[in-house]
Amino acid sequence: MRGPGTVVCVRGHATWLIMAERKSFLLRLDPETFEAVQRWAADDLRSVNGQVEFLLRRALVDAGRMQARGVSRAGPGASPGRAVRPG
Repeated sequence: MRGPGTVVCVRGHATWLIMAERKSFLLRLDPETFEAVQRWAADDLRSVNGQVEFLLRRALVDAGRMQARGVSRAGPGASPGRAVRPG
């Protein structure tokens, strides 16, 4: 498992990956709900996991239980997700 700040070598080029820590958990969905999320994820060019995370984050922001990504302590436009530094 790679941690934040890990240097990854891809085809001879070093790439810096800074990844936010993730928590893992099991989510059980009925087949109809999973298939709907899977289709939506494909339409948005995301993985199912990425789509679920996107939807949860959006619901939390809409409900006022989480701050929107662009308004953080790091300043406007800062993203706590992945940042890639060219090699």
